[in-house]
Amino acid sequence: MVHLTDAEKALVTGLWGKVNGDAVGAEALGRLLVVYPWTQRFFEHFGDLSSASAVMGNAQVKAHGKKVIHSFADGLKHLDNLKGTFSSLSELHCDKLHVDPENFKLLGNMIVIVLSHDLGKDFTPAAQAAFQKVVAGIYFHCNSVLFFCVSHRRVHAKDT
Repeated sequence: MVHLTDAEKALVTGLWGKVNGDAVGAEALGRLLVVYPWTQRFFEHFGDLSSASAVMGNAQVKAHGKKVIHSFADGLKHLDNLKGTFSSLSELHCDKLHVDPENFKLLGNMIVIVLSHDLGKDFTPAAQAAFQKVVAGIYFHCNSVLFFCVSHRRVHAKDT
């Protein structure tokens, strides 16, 4: 489990107020799909993902990035309850979408990269460390729910 100090929480929430969350989400998801092309298999219905420029300009990628970042921002409002905040989202990604939990970590790292670019000098090493803790916390809680879900699915598969 990840623990953020009060100073880290203040740093994260203060810096988050300086960025355009929707733009961060679109950029982060787009980068995920370009840098890790195997993640595109979850988004084949989004149309043209054939090149970096196609991905980054894809309206559906941008729209989904907005949804993703709104969930991330909701987590920032509930830093002391990331598990509760992300449990239903994790279950959806496990039960219905069959998404590898590692993708949460990869996307979180893309969010940190985009924040670094957008915030410039304000994105100090302390800020990066705090945001990485948030990403690690989200990954930890999503991964634990997904691990339970996958284990549960395997047990039921043996029963049938």
